[in-house]
Amino acid sequence: MSIIEAVERPVARQPLIPPHPPRASENLSALGRLSAIRNNAIASWGPRAYEEEIIRGRFLGRSSFILNRPDAIKHVLVDNYENYTRTPAGIRVLQPILGEGLLLAEGRAWKNQRRTLAPAFAPRAMGTLIPHMISATDDAIANLATSCGTPVDLREAMQRLALDIAGRTMFSFEIARHGTALRNFVNEYGERLARPRFLDLLLPLGWPSPQDISRALFRRRWTRFMRGLISERRAMSNADDAPRDLFDLMVAARDPETDAAFSDEQLADQVSTMILAGHETTATALFWSLYLLSLDPATQDGLAAEAKAALAGGALDVVKLPFTRAVIDETLRLYPPAFLIVRAAAGADTIAGMPVVKRDVVLISPWLLHRHEKLWDAPNEFRPARFMPGNPPPDRFAYLPFGVGPRVCIGAQFALTEATLALAKIVAAFRIELIDKDPVTPTGVVTTQPDRSPMFRIARR
Repeated sequence: MSIIEAVERPVARQPLIPPHPPRASENLSALGRLSAIRNNAIASWGPRAYEEEIIRGRFLGRSSFILNRPDAIKHVLVDNYENYTRTPAGIRVLQPILGEGLLLAEGRAWKNQRRTLAPAFAPRAMGTLIPHMISATDDAIANLATSCGTPVDLREAMQRLALDIAGRTMFSFEIARHGTALRNFVNEYGERLARPRFLDLLLPLGWPSPQDISRALFRRRWTRFMRGLISERRAMSNADDAPRDLFDLMVAARDPETDAAFSDEQLADQVSTMILAGHETTATALFWSLYLLSLDPATQDGLAAEAKAALAGGALDVVKLPFTRAVIDETLRLYPPAFLIVRAAAGADTIAGMPVVKRDVVLISPWLLHRHEKLWDAPNEFRPARFMPGNPPPDRFAYLPFGVGPRVCIGAQFALTEATLALAKIVAAFRIELIDKDPVTPTGVVTTQPDRSPMFRIARR
């Protein structure tokens, strides 16, 4: 029997329903909902949000729409995407750490950046980047091997690994000497400045909120740090002209219309965006994958068998890892790193027959969409087999771990390749057991993070 047949064969066992927050009351007041959003956004939705296609409501004096209907999502994110921009609160919260990079740019600036960066993330560029992913993962496995038999914090280990991959793929150097400072920046921003306050939501973007002063001071320190990394990378000599990493590819990038390169300030914002968005997404996906596999030993053993067989065949290739990729896909369904897409209408429109006016807010939540009762069979169960080859794929607008349409995440293929290869190598090397049996609950702030770091035990296979 083949590996794929083994992992696809149904086994009579209790279905695994991973932990998730309780659903909110439908009777929450506006202030109560705002408080819930600040504490854990994914715990602010009630049962209707998981059952109905569209929910229309009011929030802070504006109409709001929660969309769980694929054709409505297609209209907003594809057909009329230029009419739906980031909200002032979203820009206020993210701009100090991402600047004017691709994630926040709008209009012509976004189109120019997207065209300029596209070659750096094309499939042909992956051959340059995969060796960096593999070497960082091998080093992480060697470090983890020293912890066999003792409690280990795999969340922290995956954050270090993803950060090292980000550093090597971006700059061709290990980022260990900068890793503590970088993690401190990310943690400081996430804990103190990334949670929206009431005035962040209420004030126009041009009116600074009290938090904006702290964000501006953070921005100054963060920009200085990023420019230091770029200066260090520029000082590295290059014996040949072949690109070694994303930095080389981004420096060489030119706007197809004007032939203009990125300025140093633009380059710093793009590097910030790629390192932060890339390493947070991968670290989150790897942690949740390992957590789910520790709750499901049979699935973990099936993945290990596939990975070992692929490794025995020579160089590791994602094509040889369909079940590992299915585990990643199912993890991204249950715990999408980007749990919420918020857009504000720039002008009048109609969504599914309902009128939309300027400044109305549209919410598209991968968290809700991926667990919607009408779109998925047993939506709360962990079932990697649903993503195996031969099974019908989900509706393109019902599964959005990286968004969809013109603004789909430019690094999606990079992140999927990175996570698949790293997970395969880690699980092939170690049997992973959860020591702490208390549920780990997902918390939505900027990304879908665990509410705490459970301890694991690992053993060599």
